[in-house]
Amino acid sequence: MSYGGSASDAYRQAGVYTGRVLKGEKPADLPVQQATKVELYINLKTAKTLGITIPLPLSGRADELIE
Repeated sequence: MSYGGSASDAYRQAGVYTGRVLKGEKPADLPVQQATKVELYINLKTAKTLGITIPLPLSGRADELIE
């Protein structure tokens, strides 16, 4: 299982920051931002190998199930 910030959202935020710097803002003046979108990935094959049963409600909430 992996739960963390969205990579595509991080790239988008990096692009926004780059644009602001190119428009003349100082990087030191830009605020630090946390990820606003998080994703949950579950590797079902590994869970089965380890003998772990993933509850149906949890697998239903996952953004991606790896089989």
